[in-house]
Amino acid sequence: MLFPTAATISWNQLLSPQIALIIFLLLVALLLFLLLFYQRRIRAFNTKLMTLEKKQQQLLLDASLRYQEEERKRLSANLHDDAGPLLATARLYLSDQLLEQDRATQEKTIAMTRSILDEAIDLIRSISHDLIPPTLKNFGLHSAINDLVKKINGAGIVKATATFTSYEKRYSEEKELLIYRIVLELLNNILKHSQASFIDVQQLWHQRQYRLLISHDGNGLTQQIFEQINNQPGGMGLKNIVGRIRLLEGTIQFEKEPAKNIYAIKISFP
Repeated sequence: MLFPTAATISWNQLLSPQIALIIFLLLVALLLFLLLFYQRRIRAFNTKLMTLEKKQQQLLLDASLRYQEEERKRLSANLHDDAGPLLATARLYLSDQLLEQDRATQEKTIAMTRSILDEAIDLIRSISHDLIPPTLKNFGLHSAINDLVKKINGAGIVKATATFTSYEKRYSEEKELLIYRIVLELLNNILKHSQASFIDVQQLWHQRQYRLLISHDGNGLTQQIFEQINNQPGGMGLKNIVGRIRLLEGTIQFEKEPAKNIYAIKISFP
């Protein structure tokens, strides 16, 4: 006669409906616990991500406000240092003593005053053009950039060329001005630091994006060097450019063609 062993009894007990139900419930509880645990981690991650995004948006806003404040200070300094003295001098010429002068002296004083006022008008017009170039306001971004490149080429120091194809639309005046300022700053950096002998600017619309390609044969940046500079303290000029591009939801990429020793800056905006 065979007697059930301890192992047989234990196995039969495990196979009983009550024990199986308990094991099933424990597994369900474990799965629910893991699910809740990972849901809490996901919520915590999303909260952290939203905080980082808000911080990034604040940084971009701060960069934009800082740029606007710098522009206001520059405008104020130009008006105070340049236009102010001219207008003050013209006011001196138009003092009460003018009425006491003889006719010949009056004519000479009036002519001198007119010359000073003309200079002040030209200066104020120049400051106004720096704020919003007439070509940008009247004809759009592509024409303003082409005009800028022509001026660089006309200086005779660097050979500069520009091409443009398929102009689809105009941005708002504020967005066009920001993009124009970005291009102006990049070109100024190339002229000041790269020792390039030529600069080429290409503008085109591709897949509903406005794209710019700025190429030159001087000393430039690769994407790796750019990221290193961007992650270090200082370099505010470059960081301001990047901040404005991100503010416009654009992208910027630095590349080099080793075979031709050509550096390229690729920018795109939606």
